[in-house]
Amino acid sequence: MESYLLEWLQLGVRWLHMIAGIAWIGASFYFVWLNNNVRRSDSDGDQRSPSESESFDGELHAIHGGGFYRVQRYALAPKELPHDLHWFKWEAYTTWLSGISLLVLVYYLNPQVYLIDTNVARLDSWAAIGIGVGFLIAGWVVYDLLQRSPLGRNQLAFGAVFFSLVIAASYYLCHTFGGRAAYLHIGAMLGTIMVGNVFFTIIPSQRELVNAKNEGRLPNKKFAEAAKNRSLHNNYITLPVLFIMISNHYPMTFSHEYNWAILGAISLGGALIRHWFNLRGQGKSAPWLWVVSVGVFIAIIWSTAPKRSAALRQAQGDASPVTFAQVDAIIGKHCRGCHAAAPTDAVFKIAPNGVKYDTPQQISAMAVKIKQRAVETNSMPFGNKTNMTQTERDLLGRWIDAGAKVN
Repeated sequence: MESYLLEWLQLGVRWLHMIAGIAWIGASFYFVWLNNNVRRSDSDGDQRSPSESESFDGELHAIHGGGFYRVQRYALAPKELPHDLHWFKWEAYTTWLSGISLLVLVYYLNPQVYLIDTNVARLDSWAAIGIGVGFLIAGWVVYDLLQRSPLGRNQLAFGAVFFSLVIAASYYLCHTFGGRAAYLHIGAMLGTIMVGNVFFTIIPSQRELVNAKNEGRLPNKKFAEAAKNRSLHNNYITLPVLFIMISNHYPMTFSHEYNWAILGAISLGGALIRHWFNLRGQGKSAPWLWVVSVGVFIAIIWSTAPKRSAALRQAQGDASPVTFAQVDAIIGKHCRGCHAAAPTDAVFKIAPNGVKYDTPQQISAMAVKIKQRAVETNSMPFGNKTNMTQTERDLLGRWIDAGAKVN
């Protein structure tokens, strides 16, 4: 019952994380698009509202959901603050809090299952958790210090240094944790940077603008510029984080020998696509960004394609056919503890994803997935906690390539 309730708790927190994340990312994308698309209607950009005397920086017209909309952006601030001023912060806070809760529920409550892979590094549970939490904190501190340094005034130089540091962090974590856990911690680190921007810079900057108006003093434009700059950084980080959120379904990425490089390449491709959208919103054309991004993804697909080892090819040519009895023994030793109608594993009391290997037909039906998870990658068993050998993986591969016969 405890494991069953934990599954439902994880489902509820994951669902909340998705809902809040969609709201946060949707608002982020919309306001970046809004900033890129407001246009000045006269030479000096000074527009006058019919009922007010404020200076406007630009406006746009849109149609959506059966209605027309007119949006105007103030050059700095309105003459008087409206009573209903909408803030966008709880979407970010809820996304981060639910994400961290999910990290604790999945990875930190069961570090020996999801977090630690003894084939990568042998760690004590508390040491592994300490490394994970340390990277979340260090990621924000290093990013914020760099942004406040002279380097932060040069967007291109800052972006290059920040990206290099993320790659270095990916390399370290991918050689410390299991690939899936390493990816999720990079995503959590980037998400922490994003919510840190909201909590420590964007909202305080906006609060300063509001306070200045309430106190009758001229707002300092540097606060608005700082908030806009950090919002733009969040906008570029979003696509890599979204990829990481879905990456645990695709072991050909996180279980690859060069998983850290794959993560870096996909993050770069996603950031370039986001840059194309931002330039397009400013009326600029940069089709080369798509060419580079598509080239990056094609290179990833080609380089991660499964390659049969020379040892496996020789074994298939020289050895006798693999019997189902041999396969069933391997499945029983390494897989059926979790994937069964009545699992015996200490953690999994319900078969993950409903996959069961109780009968020969169930095993044969999942042959393609078994090959992907246990032969072409080492993503199963989790953390290789049952110590499946390469010889056993090769034997499974030979059986599947021969047709996965159960007679």
